[in-house]
Amino acid sequence: MLDRSAPLAIYMEGQVEGNVGKMGIGVLRYSPNPVVCVVDSVTAGRDAAQVTGVPRSCPIVATVEEAVALGAKVLVLGIAPPGGLIPPDWYPVLDTAWTAGLSLVNGLHDLLGPRYSASAKPGQFVWDIRIEPAGLGVGGALAASLPNKRILMIGTDMAVGKMTAGLEIYRTARERGIRAEFIATGQIGITITGTGVPLDAVRVDYASGSIEAEVMRVADAELVIVEGQGALIHPGSTANLPLLRGSCPTHLVLCARAGQTHLARLPEIAIPPLGAYTRLYEDLAEGCGTFPRPRTAAVCLNTFGLDEAAADRAAKALESELGLTVVDPIRHGVARILEVL
Repeated sequence: MLDRSAPLAIYMEGQVEGNVGKMGIGVLRYSPNPVVCVVDSVTAGRDAAQVTGVPRSCPIVATVEEAVALGAKVLVLGIAPPGGLIPPDWYPVLDTAWTAGLSLVNGLHDLLGPRYSASAKPGQFVWDIRIEPAGLGVGGALAASLPNKRILMIGTDMAVGKMTAGLEIYRTARERGIRAEFIATGQIGITITGTGVPLDAVRVDYASGSIEAEVMRVADAELVIVEGQGALIHPGSTANLPLLRGSCPTHLVLCARAGQTHLARLPEIAIPPLGAYTRLYEDLAEGCGTFPRPRTAAVCLNTFGLDEAAADRAAKALESELGLTVVDPIRHGVARILEVL
């Protein structure tokens, strides 16, 4: 468990302006920990807020040694390469960080504990996030009997903003005095919140049960937001059925990227019309009447890269097309989604 007062450095070598740095961006935007710097030799000398657009100022430095000099105590691996494996050229950097006394937070599939834990100094640790929790069982659709509202964040593709949108709904709900809980299901959300289940590290037999256990743990909440993973139309995604069965959602919130028509890494696969896509999720969740049918409450539209006017036009056009509330959770906030709920 990460001490929430521990100063962090985020390792993002070559990816501060890249497309696989979502772990680092998420920690930078949402972590309650102090962030003393980002490590990236490509953009070193600049401010992270200016480069990323995340409103959290900290220097970007070129080396781990500079991070230590600035007071960092923990190095967070802020890059999520395809496949979730640690590139071999990272290990000399990690060796340097460990020798310098930094603890390591690792959300990738390759574990660092076997390499480093035996030589830990007092207070030094490795947190390998992608480890299956102990004591899991099979799912039983127990969440279907709960009286609360349960939102499952769904998406048209990988990395379209499901976690970000869910955290924005959670944060705004708490600010309004709603008893809300956020169920993290991936490395970034778990790093930020300190709880959750790394779904892609759980054996298939226990995947639904692992989500169910998290939802039942917070059964007294009025509103439970479940972080989504992947997408039904993505051939590399297997998380959606366990998420649907484990949470038995009452509502869905669709996350999509403005203007995207095909999967980012599989451009031969087209994204279907969004109205038909949400009905597919609702149909699958209902299971021919076996479970209560969820309602798609809203769309969170990722308009990154558009100017304000273009972002507003995109949201309004999709809202008119679908007859649903459409917002960019970062630009517009999520107050309108909470009103729908």
